[in-house]
Amino acid sequence: MTGRRRPFRASALAAVAMALVLDFGLGATPTWANTPQDAASTASDAGEIADLLHGQRNGAWKSAYRPLASRPTLIRGATIMTAAGEEIEGGDLFMQGGRIFEVGRNLDVPAGTEVIDGSGRFVTPGIIDTHSHLGVSPSPSISSTSDTNESTDPNTAEVWAMHSVWPQDPGFTRALAAGVTTLQILPGSANLIGGRGITLKTVPGRTVQQMMFPAAPMALKMACGENPKRVYGQGRQRSPRTRMGNMAGYREAFIEAERYRRKWDAWIEGGMKEEAAGSEDSEDAGGARRSGGRPERDLAKETLAEVLRGNIFVHNHCYRADEMAQMLDLALEFGFRIRSFHHAIEAYKLRDLLARDTVAASMWVDWWGFKLEAYDAVPENIALVSEAGAPAILHTDSDMGIQVMNQDAARAMYAGRAAGIDIGRDEALRWITANPAWALGLADRVGTLQPGKNADLVIWSGDPFSVYSRADQVFIDGALIYDRSRSDIQPTTDFELGILPSSGGGGDR
Repeated sequence: MTGRRRPFRASALAAVAMALVLDFGLGATPTWANTPQDAASTASDAGEIADLLHGQRNGAWKSAYRPLASRPTLIRGATIMTAAGEEIEGGDLFMQGGRIFEVGRNLDVPAGTEVIDGSGRFVTPGIIDTHSHLGVSPSPSISSTSDTNESTDPNTAEVWAMHSVWPQDPGFTRALAAGVTTLQILPGSANLIGGRGITLKTVPGRTVQQMMFPAAPMALKMACGENPKRVYGQGRQRSPRTRMGNMAGYREAFIEAERYRRKWDAWIEGGMKEEAAGSEDSEDAGGARRSGGRPERDLAKETLAEVLRGNIFVHNHCYRADEMAQMLDLALEFGFRIRSFHHAIEAYKLRDLLARDTVAASMWVDWWGFKLEAYDAVPENIALVSEAGAPAILHTDSDMGIQVMNQDAARAMYAGRAAGIDIGRDEALRWITANPAWALGLADRVGTLQPGKNADLVIWSGDPFSVYSRADQVFIDGALIYDRSRSDIQPTTDFELGILPSSGGGGDR
């Protein structure tokens, strides 16, 4: 891995505090495929500290998602594509209590189970997109709804994409109808450090909190190359104008974040006890608060400090291979890990380094050429990264592309095969299910059809790698959220009311 996670200084309280924070270790073959999550906390005070450090003081900004009601359901006689190494023809899948209970053939199920005839149809895990701007760049796409880029400073680590998400974006329902059950919403790429991203479920919600995937790690969006060095023009003295200016900006930000983290860790280790005992605040000559009182909060440094602690995952917009290598060294210098490079058009050029450091590449099939750094593309990119053993992911960055991710995965698979790379169907399916689940820190809950995992899945009308197949039914946590044959189970956003037919927008899309 690139660099090391930086823990709190050793103390009993710090150890409890860290126990509550998610721990993302590496699993078995492939080493990055199964990640344990959700370490439990045994002390409420430690939980409060961890929430404060993460920017969720008093329980604010946490998920309010509640699964919809579900009933025991058996899908009988379908082709079950597990994305876990097995494809079961004429297979059954039984789900109850919001989870997958059993996968196999000729399953026995309790009386009263709803049975769905899967003959001639295929079942896959729900599709996951690691890079979306739905809700922050919603439809209708006009200036008043564009909330993706806080292009006011090269470093806007203080902003959170969730604070821009408009739940009524019709793009969410279109993605759901295409089999997408989970997606990561990111800030834009105008800044060196653009802010926090959030993982959502494609469920109807009045608020973004009701769509938030519970306990999913937050992301930090960073950007390399042309975008951050051209956004601010020539008028700002501290704005980057070159790639070396970009790198200096990252390093300065993390140097400050290291100082901030150490102040808080020192307070946790010693000053907090003094505060609990009622000692008064004191200041040094520069006005900084000392051990007698809690350090002042800084939203930007707070986010970066959590990156240094390993609790926020870095997702890095980066096209060129040489810049990805530079970012790997940046992570090494400051002891954090990059979870995934996004767009990564030249990922094939350093796929061995990605495999070495277990860094994912979230890529397109053939979207390229729209600027110079996006020029040196090959359609075999995803297949080459996958062949090298790195986590290969297909992403969209598009409200339209998110509606055809199954087809794009098929195109990427066949591009690899045409180049002589032996890509199996299960591996290609993992590019839009299991691998993005790992990149989002959710591999233990979604991404494959295995007992114990959330029942997030899609029943397709035919082979999902066929252009003629469509999502017939979509389940999230075992609840039927979308049914192509029933207009009453096709969510419609408030924005669409009065625009779509009164049937609820039914019909094929």
